Amino acid sequence: MKKILFIICVASLLLMAGCGNQGGKGKKADSAETAEVEAVADSTAQAQPQLSTMEKIAAMPAEPVFDIQTSLGTIKVRLYADTPKHRENFAKLAFDGYFDGLLFHRVIRDFMIQGGDPLTKNIENQAKFGTGGPGYQIPAEIVEGHHHKKGALAAARKGDMANPMKESSGSQFYIVQSEDGCRHLDGEYTIFGETIDGFAVIDKIAAVATDGRGLPLEPVQIISVKYDEELN
Repeated sequence: MKKILFIICVASLLLMAGCGNQGGKGKKADSAETAEVEAVADSTAQAQPQLSTMEKIAAMPAEPVFDIQTSLGTIKVRLYADTPKHRENFAKLAFDGYFDGLLFHRVIRDFMIQGGDPLTKNIENQAKFGTGGPGYQIPAEIVEGHHHKKGALAAARKGDMANPMKESSGSQFYIVQSEDGCRHLDGEYTIFGETIDGFAVIDKIAAVATDGRGLPLEPVQIISVKYDEELN
């Protein structure tokens, strides 16, 4: 009887060991399949061509939408087709990440909010805020039908004495908060887009406390400017 019980126990142990080994093989097979799937996904992603900035611009609709993501919310702007130089320049800077991390350095309630100066990435440049840019200007594209309505997107520029052709800054822009406050600028600055969503964010930024030059006491940052995949 003891001999029979011994044989049964040995057989049970062998059976359990076999099942354990099969489970291990199954797990190895599963992990191998997962690794293979991930490898295929990686190779597929790498095989997809990365578009250059100019190819991205060429693929845009006539009036593309960009999201200006700020530390106080997102402002969605549509760029105008009839100001092509400004449209393409803004898009290029956005695709290249030029605006990312910059500040709104000039904020005036009941007037406008202004950003796009690369010098604002370093607070030590504070005395020079408003003077920076990419090293070039853009010829004026002042279109009669474009007005400084609330949410209008326009290019900042140097004054007429130093800039009689009204050429625009290569990167600095402003967004109108008050149509009444900016009405006198019509015909003097290039308006190259308009806000389609985020008007409350414009008001929120315009309401922050500032110093005597309009620099917010608490930084208002442009986190990024992104091409809106859903609306384009």
